[in-house]
Amino acid sequence: MHSLKEIMESTNIAIIGASHDPLKPGAMLLKLLKDTGFQGQVAGVNPQGGDIHGIPLYRTLEEIPFPVELAVLLIPPESVPQALTDCARKGVKGAIISSEGFAETGPQGAQYQEEVRTILRSTGIRGFGPNTMGIVNTTTGLTTSYYSTERMLKPGSIGIATQSGIFVGALLRYLCSFEGLGISKGLGLGNKVDVDESESLSYLAEDEQTRIVALYLEDIRNGREFVKIASNALKRKPVLMLKGGRTPAGARATATHTASMAVDDVLLDGVLRQAGVLRMRDIDELVGTLKGFQFMPLPRGNQLAFVTYSGAQAIMSIDAAADSGVTLAHFSNRARRMLSKVIATPSKAQNPVDLFPDMLTHSFEKTAVEVLSALLADDGVHGIIFISFATFGADPYIPLVELIEQRLTKPVLFSLLGEKEKLEECKTFLEGHRIPAYFIPEMAVRVFAHMYEHAERLGRR
Repeated sequence: MHSLKEIMESTNIAIIGASHDPLKPGAMLLKLLKDTGFQGQVAGVNPQGGDIHGIPLYRTLEEIPFPVELAVLLIPPESVPQALTDCARKGVKGAIISSEGFAETGPQGAQYQEEVRTILRSTGIRGFGPNTMGIVNTTTGLTTSYYSTERMLKPGSIGIATQSGIFVGALLRYLCSFEGLGISKGLGLGNKVDVDESESLSYLAEDEQTRIVALYLEDIRNGREFVKIASNALKRKPVLMLKGGRTPAGARATATHTASMAVDDVLLDGVLRQAGVLRMRDIDELVGTLKGFQFMPLPRGNQLAFVTYSGAQAIMSIDAAADSGVTLAHFSNRARRMLSKVIATPSKAQNPVDLFPDMLTHSFEKTAVEVLSALLADDGVHGIIFISFATFGADPYIPLVELIEQRLTKPVLFSLLGEKEKLEECKTFLEGHRIPAYFIPEMAVRVFAHMYEHAERLGRR
């Protein structure tokens, strides 16, 4: 049986079902591989022969004049078993079965899927899918998804595996639209006829390019095996998971999406907690937490400090901290003395630190810099959440960014609120300097809590 590493490093690819129509997935994928500079050999298979985008289309797989390591199947489900048999004769190592219409659709589709499983097991071909857009390897420029973009193929350090069809492509596009976030490897599992979440996690745990692992799953095939692999993976890198089908209604929907079996969510939550997997509530929390791990050092404890000039947001954030098991930091005497230089009212120099109205006297920049300096120097503060308004654009944040870049020893997360245009300007500026910024401070609290949970598991308290 071939390893996932072999499949992910494939250099010779055949697109079975490549169309002459430039708007069809097979033709789009061939063009993408050509335009993005994939260095391997690529060919299409179409019974009519010919070519598309200057790439030859052979009438059969056997006619391709070079060895094929990876085949992408963009053909009806009833044609997939014969195509896999042809792949075995050609010596193909891996197959991406992009077609829909298998077990998720009913008895006939389930029969096709079982035929596929039998062929894969008997031939040793590794299979992704059915119902998947396949794999991405940004080290080599390999992609089997016509939905990929050049930006998505820019090498990064986030490894992601999803039990989905087109969602993996859409998620990766969204993820890579954020400055500083990029993927290392992407694995679309689909119906998991062969490659599953445990094997994918094992591969990503060993992959040197991958620093953080993100998973979207609708079920877990072998809970004990997954826990064992996850526990080992978490010794080296954080593992984040978003689970679809948490509710009875959602669980029923997964059966028609990827033919997933319902899993008791309370039981699953306990299993994931035991393994140390960080469970995300939604896509925003997944992406937000990835930013935290990508940009910031791990906290050495769970004592959090808030800086604000919105009392209401600070109060909601403190509630969120209590819900997340995070405690408020108590400032050292030295930090209090430093704070008193710019915060005249003693009650406003406590946690949360309130910049208003003293910032009107000293300026926002000077007040904020002095406050951040005090908190960064306080060993009893393990993380800082700076709640601010995006009112005057990015310029007021320049001295804060310079300070953070010089003295970054703990997570510093920003929360911004204001007009959409100014908000985007400030957020882009901060994240361009690898400082996470969120729309609501409660999200920043949850991100810090996830980072602390992982750090605690590593023994870095």
